[in-house]
Amino acid sequence: MKNRMLAGTVALVSSLALSGCGLLPGADGGDVTVKVWLMKDSASKGFLDRFTESYENENPSVRLEFTIQEWGGIGPKVTAALESDDAPDVIEVGNTQVAQYAESGGLRDLTLESMRDLGSEDWLPGLAEPGSINGMQFGIPWYAANRVVIYNKDLFARAGVENPPKTREQWIRDTEKLNSDGNQGIYLAGQNWYVLAGFVWDEGGELADENGGDWQGALDSPAALKGMDFYKRLQSLGHGPKDADEEKPPQTDVFARGDVAQIISVPGSAALIEQENPELKGKLGYFPIPGKTAKAPGSVFTGGSDLIVPKKADHRSEAIDVIEALAGERWQTELARTMSYVPNKPSLASVVEGQEGTAAMAQGATRGRATPNSPQWAAVEAANPIKPYMTAVLEGGDPLTEATEASERITAILSRS
Repeated sequence: MKNRMLAGTVALVSSLALSGCGLLPGADGGDVTVKVWLMKDSASKGFLDRFTESYENENPSVRLEFTIQEWGGIGPKVTAALESDDAPDVIEVGNTQVAQYAESGGLRDLTLESMRDLGSEDWLPGLAEPGSINGMQFGIPWYAANRVVIYNKDLFARAGVENPPKTREQWIRDTEKLNSDGNQGIYLAGQNWYVLAGFVWDEGGELADENGGDWQGALDSPAALKGMDFYKRLQSLGHGPKDADEEKPPQTDVFARGDVAQIISVPGSAALIEQENPELKGKLGYFPIPGKTAKAPGSVFTGGSDLIVPKKADHRSEAIDVIEALAGERWQTELARTMSYVPNKPSLASVVEGQEGTAAMAQGATRGRATPNSPQWAAVEAANPIKPYMTAVLEGGDPLTEATEASERITAILSRS
């Protein structure tokens, strides 16, 4: 997933470190240079400067070389790097991209290292699961981001809604109250399929199912249809377009007008809203998407990044040492606080206490999921039969008929070799 949509205690006394493998100089007796590709805006220059200084001081025979990549066109660039004899040692990739890179056969299996040193049993599922292919861990979770509800505190107060809802049904009732006096209770575009995915997962459904290695679209299951039904109920409590996504028009611009009580977005959208309408500064609140019961928040799509090591990387041991540091407690804490990300372990969520939006995001991340772990899922997103399915249902089409057609299109795409 793109950055910001987008951070584990590490035992650095692994057998690799004990044997000194992570600190060995190059074959010519010189320093080892570990080449790391990171994506634009994933980490600030200040963070990278601090990490580099600390890491190189602790590992005097290692030099770090960071190259910042653009998200646009990154897929073919990573694929080419995995095939080259001059591959970087560490690459940051979107968590949902790991499967397509693993299919190429160009990734190192990091299962042994991740299980032994990185406390993988505590990783966020939305980062860990897409990094695992056929029982092998190719992607090490780095950071996460997910959607929350951003709300207008003034409109909540005027409607007599004192506390954010904890359940989906309470959310509907509160939104109905907020949908009055010329205000929209919620602005939810008709094709926000990432939000729909959470409702589908809450009902026990899936976007697609795997059976014996074959993938089939699953929007037509009874559980998935219940998720779509809830989406329709919620979407009707505002004036969001039924035939567009959240970028057409940008929902932050709509919210900034001041007559919308809620949107579903990443917390970072608040800065855009306040920039557009400074009068809303200090008047925005955040809460996790409510779940079916008050015991847990609703399921959400987890975006974020994993770290991978190419098979052709020159410095495998050193690369793993760098990943252990980036994915460990010290630098996860630093990254989360610096960039307002969710750390890669729920046990580290306390490090963002005091950052209201990030804290709400971290709470929701405990129920995070990723898209189906098929190498072909990127092609599904490119064609995206889910969006017209949603529009058809919102405009009065028969849900089962429309879901069956969309599921068949998904199956056809996932079946391509």
